[in-house]
Amino acid sequence: MKLLAILLYPLGLLLRRKRAGTTHSLRNAPELAATRTGTLNLTSPAFAHGATIPLRHATMDLGPNISPALAWEEPPAGTRQMLLVMEDTDTPTARPGRHMVVFFAPEPPRIAEGELTADNRRFTYLLDHRGRSGYQGPRPLPGHGTHHYHFHLYALDTEADFSRANDLDALLPQLAGHVLASGHLEGTLRG
Repeated sequence: MKLLAILLYPLGLLLRRKRAGTTHSLRNAPELAATRTGTLNLTSPAFAHGATIPLRHATMDLGPNISPALAWEEPPAGTRQMLLVMEDTDTPTARPGRHMVVFFAPEPPRIAEGELTADNRRFTYLLDHRGRSGYQGPRPLPGHGTHHYHFHLYALDTEADFSRANDLDALLPQLAGHVLASGHLEGTLRG
């Protein structure tokens, strides 16, 4: 993997100015706008908002791909399901890269470190931007610079019907008008 990083470094430098940006970020999806003004204070003991994500939570040649612990306050009354998405708004693509899309029950209001695994029955995953499920930690393109990783959390007053859609974009119309509260945590990692 170290050899791959060395080989990809010139590509990262070449694409340094190309970034997905926040225009297509989930934070701007009208379907996920809160119907109430609820806010979930999403935190992690592993990193503060805007700080560097420790390498133990990175993937590939950078770290062991262990999901960080996350916590938030009790979701609003009427919450039936939670949605957590991790996206990278700095990928050199047209849209942010989704590293994880996961639905789960609202209780308890936390996720332990390492709990976001593909075989954990507490969670229902949709495929990420590379067709994988489970937590896929950060790994910015070598030489590309600092990437911003956004953890988006939504409290929903409905349960998603996965039989009608198998990716988040197809599910978004189902979720419109059903977001009671949301939270956001951002971490960074330099490529």
